[in-house]
Amino acid sequence: MSGEIFSPARRSSDGTPLTVGGPYVVALGGGYGLSATLRAARLYAGRITGIVSVADDGGSSGRLREAFGIPAPGDLRRCLVALAAEGNVWADAFEHRFDGSDLDGHPVGNIVLAGLTDTLGSFGEAIDECLRLLGGVGRVVPATMEPVTLKAVHRDPQSPGGRRTVEGEVEVGKTPHLMSIGVVPADPSVPEEALQAIAEADQLILGPGSLFTSVLAVLAIPAIRDALSTSKARRIYVANLGEQHPETTGFDVAAHVDALRSHGVEPDVVLVDPDALAIGPLDNVAVLARRLAGADMRLHDPERMAAALRELHH
Repeated sequence: MSGEIFSPARRSSDGTPLTVGGPYVVALGGGYGLSATLRAARLYAGRITGIVSVADDGGSSGRLREAFGIPAPGDLRRCLVALAAEGNVWADAFEHRFDGSDLDGHPVGNIVLAGLTDTLGSFGEAIDECLRLLGGVGRVVPATMEPVTLKAVHRDPQSPGGRRTVEGEVEVGKTPHLMSIGVVPADPSVPEEALQAIAEADQLILGPGSLFTSVLAVLAIPAIRDALSTSKARRIYVANLGEQHPETTGFDVAAHVDALRSHGVEPDVVLVDPDALAIGPLDNVAVLARRLAGADMRLHDPERMAAALRELHH
């Protein structure tokens, strides 16, 4: 691939609010959790930016990352689709996954992002062009300007010192008893757009999603963690609806918050569904309990999330 991995976008938002008087919502994380948050945010926010983990090294994202040296596109694709115009045909096409041939397992959106990066010479411009194609709202920004690798420490009684290190998102996601996570390189470059968004935000939404491989994969990046600590925005952690095995086996909501704190991130409010994951002893943090789950209790309902997050803005 030619050109820079990431460069500042050639176009910016026209400033037209989605909801007049709505807050500037900046959501951080990855996977399906972040896309659910963005779907909720577009129901009440005035402006939206998603800051997305690009550490995935499995499946289509891992193959394209290895082949072309680009940040992992999969979570970015999901977020772009979440912000797409209703009824946009490209939104469905982006999620179409090839079956068979050399493209087996690749979603169309991942291929388009890789191709546009080569054509335009910039991963950032490729993201913005995809958002235009989708008729999308808001902004989507990768958490780092370069591919990064997750590196985690977990408890292992069989290893010297009782702990062991594993690398790669796929391996980390399969590992129980996780203690901490970071990225390699340890202090990667972060797009200025991401840091500016955090500084200007009214709400910073963390989660839901895989605690270590999505949420902390972004929050453990030093420049982002520092920006969160100095932002005047309210930091809201949206708790998961259940345990994720083996990544958070045995975790209640309080254990999630302890993990955030151990990585230098202090939430101001924890948003929980009282009928879902056990809450546990939450200390020194405000808690808002609202019904967030959909009918099957597996996924967050965007309209319910939006109602609760709108409440936290007033």
